[in-house]
Amino acid sequence: MKFFDDRLSGRRQTLRLIGSGIFAGLAALAARPLTVGAATLPPVTIYKDPNCGCCGIWTTYLQARGFKVKVVMTDDMDPIKRKARVPDDLQTCHTAFMGDYVVEGHVPLPAIAKLLDERPKVLGIAVPGMPAGSPGMPSVNPEPYQVLTFAADGSQSVYMSF
Repeated sequence: MKFFDDRLSGRRQTLRLIGSGIFAGLAALAARPLTVGAATLPPVTIYKDPNCGCCGIWTTYLQARGFKVKVVMTDDMDPIKRKARVPDDLQTCHTAFMGDYVVEGHVPLPAIAKLLDERPKVLGIAVPGMPAGSPGMPSVNPEPYQVLTFAADGSQSVYMSF
């Protein structure tokens, strides 16, 4: 019986080591700074309500990927949304200005990288609502969501799906 217990314990330890190694590798990969072609990352200014915690998580998400972030706390987001020309149906808890673009809500890094690399003729991109599992909205039950573009003419289109 001892032989069986020792082998089982050894397998558990091996699985634990493999699992922690995979997790560490994925964490290191996710924490790598973003490179967008040869361009440098633009500075980011995020406007957020001082009472919103998820905005802070999204801010940290960007900083961990190499963005230089300035946070501006405001109790009145309406003037910011108007200045950014974010359509009413796309407005969320925070608005970021990133180079020539607006990034509204919990937009993931791949969509930001694509935006900065392709430079489409839009005002910005947005993730409407606060979908579980999006950056800043951690969840054990992530839900599918879309990143939408919005343009000066009022048009919107699906940019990426997650």
